[in-house]
Amino acid sequence: MSASPVGVLLVNLGTPSGADYWSVRRFLREFLSDPRVVELPPPLWRPLLELVVLTIRPRRSATAYRAIWNEERDEGPLKTITRAQAEKLAARAEIGAFGETTPVVVDFAMRYGGPSIEQKLEALRERGCARILVAPLYPQYAASTTASVADEVFRTLRRWRFQPALRIAAPYFDDPIYVDALAASARAQLAALDFEPDVVLASFHGLPQAQIDRGDPYRRHCETTVELLRKALGMAAERLRLTFQSRFGRTQWTGPYTATVVQELARSGVKRIAILTPGFSADCLETLEEIGVELHHLFLSNGGEKYARLDCLNDSEDGLLVIETVVRRELAGWVK
Repeated sequence: MSASPVGVLLVNLGTPSGADYWSVRRFLREFLSDPRVVELPPPLWRPLLELVVLTIRPRRSATAYRAIWNEERDEGPLKTITRAQAEKLAARAEIGAFGETTPVVVDFAMRYGGPSIEQKLEALRERGCARILVAPLYPQYAASTTASVADEVFRTLRRWRFQPALRIAAPYFDDPIYVDALAASARAQLAALDFEPDVVLASFHGLPQAQIDRGDPYRRHCETTVELLRKALGMAAERLRLTFQSRFGRTQWTGPYTATVVQELARSGVKRIAILTPGFSADCLETLEEIGVELHHLFLSNGGEKYARLDCLNDSEDGLLVIETVVRRELAGWVK
């Protein structure tokens, strides 16, 4: 077994460099220019993106980012949490969690914004890593997330004369460790509330329906996760419901839409709900602001009374156990 270190790169979606209009605009341009994210012909999409979307959306998004911004570190919470996940995993690696004879170097990157995948792959190469595991922190596979990470990794490596051995971690939507961690986290947070929810929503980020129709397994992965979580929590389908959030544009997206369901529940007389977000490995704009603020207001303004947003697994002990389990599985044969 080679004594050269093995690199582990945790990757999440990304965050702008600042909570101002121009920083958010740069971030959105990079994100929405990815053909994996927006599958429209560039001649059609680019003018719309530059002249409409990047004129209007950054201002609204910047306001939302300012509401959740980590002022102490001057960064988005997703970056703060992903760094903490990497640091805690690195601490476990230092005490031999992944093998006593092969050093394991852990770092993190953002698919959009910084630190970039290219920067962190270069850093791992400089540390002598001849084998690198890239672990996208997306439990459910989607081409717009997991495949986009792989695209960027391969774009970087194609410029290297000597390439490392490479692995991309598989999605873990049905891994028992992941489901058990979600269930344990949900139980603890629900028990800490001062009310019992009538309905619990499991809200995932949506995708354009056209991407699902082209064969993306994302919706099936989300459905499997929720089915397993219902069993683990002993909840019926009527009590733990699957929804999808963050619809963008006028085309059809995966449904039912979380915002629509929240409004319908409140108007139908449901007074108490809680929302968890199993598809996010770390809290971010979509969980903290969209779920925690926008939908909270929507529920109360339509007659609801009690509302709770449950935290993601983040860098909790349960969350770290999930990431460690995924990494340990993918490093099999590389470390002892």
